[in-house]
Amino acid sequence: MIMLNKVYNFINKYNMLSCGDTVICGLSGGADSVALLLILNELSDSLGIKLEAVHVNHCLRGDESDRDELFCKKLCADNNIPFTAVSCDVKSFSQEKGLSTEEAARELRYSIFREKSSGKKMATAHNANDALETAILNLARGTGLKGLAGIPPVRGNIIRPLLPVTRAEIENYLKIKGQTYVTDSTNLSDDYTRNRIRHRIIPLLQEINASVIESSVSSLDVVRDENMLIEKMVDEAVKNCLDGKRLSGLEKYDHVVRKRAISRLLSENKLPYSHKRLDEADNILINGGKINISDQYYLIGSEKNIELKKITPVSTEVVSAPLKMGINRIFAESSLFCELIECDNLKKNETVNKISTFFLLDYDKIRGRAIVRSRVYGDKIKLRGRSFTSSVKKLINEMIAVENRSTLHFIEDEEGTIFAEGIGIADRVAPDKDTARFLKISVNRI
Repeated sequence: MIMLNKVYNFINKYNMLSCGDTVICGLSGGADSVALLLILNELSDSLGIKLEAVHVNHCLRGDESDRDELFCKKLCADNNIPFTAVSCDVKSFSQEKGLSTEEAARELRYSIFREKSSGKKMATAHNANDALETAILNLARGTGLKGLAGIPPVRGNIIRPLLPVTRAEIENYLKIKGQTYVTDSTNLSDDYTRNRIRHRIIPLLQEINASVIESSVSSLDVVRDENMLIEKMVDEAVKNCLDGKRLSGLEKYDHVVRKRAISRLLSENKLPYSHKRLDEADNILINGGKINISDQYYLIGSEKNIELKKITPVSTEVVSAPLKMGINRIFAESSLFCELIECDNLKKNETVNKISTFFLLDYDKIRGRAIVRSRVYGDKIKLRGRSFTSSVKKLINEMIAVENRSTLHFIEDEEGTIFAEGIGIADRVAPDKDTARFLKISVNRI
């Protein structure tokens, strides 16, 4: 039979199944899933597979939902196929999660599929009509080549053997076999987005080309093949460039590959992105910069690298304490240590000119009472050797690692900021040839 050969060849083209696999068929009772069950059953010997079925009762249509479950149970019993039915409360779930009924039903259904198909293959009955509808929907929402390819034939352990088959072919197959099926009344309405495409847009396209669904099969197949080629290139780029949450060396690849590699980094961390965001990310990869992706997550580009980082907002609450010699602790994970040093001119010159990991300022130039504190919005400092005052925010963005920004130490006296951790000291407290006492400052991070 032509249809069986078409499905068999499609399964082999995408390496969907191996001899010895157990395949769970998602069985709703509709024409598509009934055809899928019967076709896989007919091909089970030649494929060397074991077949089972699972039915998800969404409990949305009262007696009609129960009717569908009983139909599926009898169909499997008649064909000696192991059968499982699972009921779920879609309405309560949709209210709890703030989802539409359609979204909630899909999320619950696939959750059940994942549970029941662990260690097995999960076959769903998406066909050529569904693939075209998905491509149109993705085009309307804004998508790249991957979205225009429609429904993927394989995703994880989920397989879609009926993608090359039209709904008309499915119904003809069932008619020849004399096999009945049930009809979901919600599929006859225009309440859902996909149904509006199915009942309005597809018929308009068929006025232009009566065979639009049949011709879309080969068109989408070409798009899938080209998309798979790009995905292989992205596989190579990710393998060579991804280290944790950083992509290094990605700039040598084409911009199409670069953006897909970045999209994978975001997807693996369950973060959203759009075509515009990927364009922005590619730009900062090449030119440097930072963009917010979601909440506290940022992509940061520098020196042809791009890294995903979670940046905790700097607290607006200022913590402070009087500055004292010895250990000063205003943050749990770090401390500031102060030491007063008196020295002669020789030692003074050595100390003033030595490059070190600590800071030195002229203790006697401090005006009045000094405190150690956290960052204050609008902080400014005139750094040693400069003739102008700088914004601390700008200096932090240029000089301080993202993970340390929320716990920086500052020291101020009665005239303003004299020390900013990792940045420097104020010019007015800088040591000179007349300095008699130094304040040595160091920071210890746990």
